[in-house]
Amino acid sequence: MNAAVILFPGSNREGDAARALRRATGRAPVIVWHADHDLPSGTDLVVLPGGFSYGDYLRCGAIAARAPIMRAVSAHAARGGLVLGICNGFQILCEAGLLPGVLLRNANRRFICKFQHLRVENVGAKFTRGYAPGQVVRFAIAHGEGNFEADDETLKTIEGEGQAAFRYCDADGRVDKASNPNGSQHGIAGVFNSRFNVLGLMPHPENLIDPLTGGVDGRPLFDALAA
Repeated sequence: MNAAVILFPGSNREGDAARALRRATGRAPVIVWHADHDLPSGTDLVVLPGGFSYGDYLRCGAIAARAPIMRAVSAHAARGGLVLGICNGFQILCEAGLLPGVLLRNANRRFICKFQHLRVENVGAKFTRGYAPGQVVRFAIAHGEGNFEADDETLKTIEGEGQAAFRYCDADGRVDKASNPNGSQHGIAGVFNSRFNVLGLMPHPENLIDPLTGGVDGRPLFDALAA
C-alpha cells in the first residue's frame, strides 16, 4: 500500500494520519503539498486529513477543493484509486464533487470535541471490511461543521445503495436524536461514493489506534486498507 497525505495550509491532522498509515503499512506515506500537480507514482491511497484548510474561509473545504492537487486526486478516484477524507477532508471531498451532500454548521452552532459512538453500516468496502456489520465503535470527533445534509433524492440513493458507511449512535447502537451530535440527516457520520472507493467521515479513526490515546477502534480501518 503506497499512500499519500495531502497537506493544505491549515491542515493539522496530517501527522496523525501519517502515523496511523505507518503503523498499518510499515512505511511512511508521502506528504504532498496542495500546490503540487501530481501524486507520487504508484499511489494506491490518498488521504485528505483534518484541520482548517485555508482557515475555513468561504465555506469549509471550498478553497481546498480547487487546489491544484485536487485534479490529480479526482483523476486518481476516477481510475478506481482509494481516497479517504477525514473531517476537513470529508468537507473537501464534498466540495470537490467526489462525494454526495454537504457539511453544514452543527445544529447547536457550537464546536464539538469529544468521544462519539458510531455504528458501522456497510462492511463490504475495502475501508470497512475489518469491522463486523452493525459493530459499535468509538472514535473522536472535533468539528464545527459536521452536519451532513443532502436533498431527498440523494438521501434515497445513499440509503438504497448502501453508501452510508457510519452513523452516530449510542453505546448500544441506537440511532436517534439524542445520539446525533451535530444534526446530520439520518445520523450519517460517513459516506461512500457510488463506486465505494472514496470515503468521507467526520470522526477521526486516526486518533484511535493506540490504547494510550483512548482506544484502538480506528485500527481496523487502516489495517484493512493495508491488507
